[in-house]
Amino acid sequence: MTRALFHLAYNVRDLDAARRFYTDLLGCREGRSTESWVDFDFFGHQISLHLGEPFATAPTGKVGEHKVPMPHLGAILAYEDWRDLADRLEAAGTDFVIAPTVRYEGEPGEQWTMFFRDPSGNPIEIKGFRNMAGVWAV
Repeated sequence: MTRALFHLAYNVRDLDAARRFYTDLLGCREGRSTESWVDFDFFGHQISLHLGEPFATAPTGKVGEHKVPMPHLGAILAYEDWRDLADRLEAAGTDFVIAPTVRYEGEPGEQWTMFFRDPSGNPIEIKGFRNMAGVWAV
C-alpha cells in the first residue's frame, strides 16, 4: 500500500494572518487558494483553512502532568527538525500552551512536545522523536 496523506480542513478568522503564521513561522508551503480558503503542506500532509469561526476547544486531555487542549491537530517530526522549529517559535516570542519539553524521558515512546495556537486560536501540538519507531512504542 502506498503511503496515504492526511487531510484536515478547519476554520480561521483571517487568511492573511494564517498565511503569515503557517508559511513564515511554521515553514509550510502554500498550495491552492481562493478568497475564502487556502491549502498548506503541513509537514507532508494537507490542511485546508477556511474562513469561519474556529472550533471550540477545552483543556480536557490529560497527558502526564498536563491538561492539553482538545481537540487539537499536530505533526510528528524527527528530533532535529522539531528542535529547529522549537527554536524558531521561541525566537518569535510564541505564547506556548506547553513550552518545548521532553516527556516519557528514558521510557518507551520518549518524545519532545510543544503546544501553541495559531492566530485564530486553533491548538497545535508538534512532537519530536529521535527514533521514529518510538512513535508506536508501548
